[in-house]
Amino acid sequence: MAQAILSFLQSITSSSHLIVALVSMFPLIELKGAIPIGQGLGLDLWTTALIAYVGSTLIIIPVFFLLIPVFNLLKKIPFIKKFVDKVEAMLKNKADGVAKKAGGDGQKQKTKMLMLGLLIFVAIPVPLTGVWTGAAIAVFLNMKFKESILPLALGNFIAGSIVTLLTFLFRDYANIIIDVMFVIAIVMLIVAIIKVASAKPTETDGEDKKSE
Repeated sequence: MAQAILSFLQSITSSSHLIVALVSMFPLIELKGAIPIGQGLGLDLWTTALIAYVGSTLIIIPVFFLLIPVFNLLKKIPFIKKFVDKVEAMLKNKADGVAKKAGGDGQKQKTKMLMLGLLIFVAIPVPLTGVWTGAAIAVFLNMKFKESILPLALGNFIAGSIVTLLTFLFRDYANIIIDVMFVIAIVMLIVAIIKVASAKPTETDGEDKKSE
């Protein structure tokens, strides 16, 4: 699988550095898959880690500012609207979970706790806890960009450091690491889709149907 993925990416571009940067921007995969892929391409580990970190951190900006507009646009397509509503509800539930764990008294203290919760969430290097989901959670928590960018970037740095260390320690097994990361990502994606598709209609859905 690893070789097939690398061959496909190399058919798009011959630049190994660009491949790492592009992969790091993919949801679910992000730098967690980009770093071992860079190793599989024969790049220096530290250069790979830097490129993957920069690429996956930059993607925070469009996700943060375009998520809601894209969702609203997709909701205008009848056969996609219900699925988007469920995805939105799932992200809101995750955001509520982070908010509940944050707690804190007073708005200033609560904001600090939300930032810490967001950092910890993104710092765990597994699928569905990266910057894509983290940025979406920040949006649904109504956090400002200046409040969320630091914990997202720092959490991403911690996750990248963990992956870089593991890749260094197990550098002889780069292809196996890539296989495992992609299998986990695919499984998590399938589970997420099934979970969203089987979710019960939200109150908003019910209100929309009544208004129709």
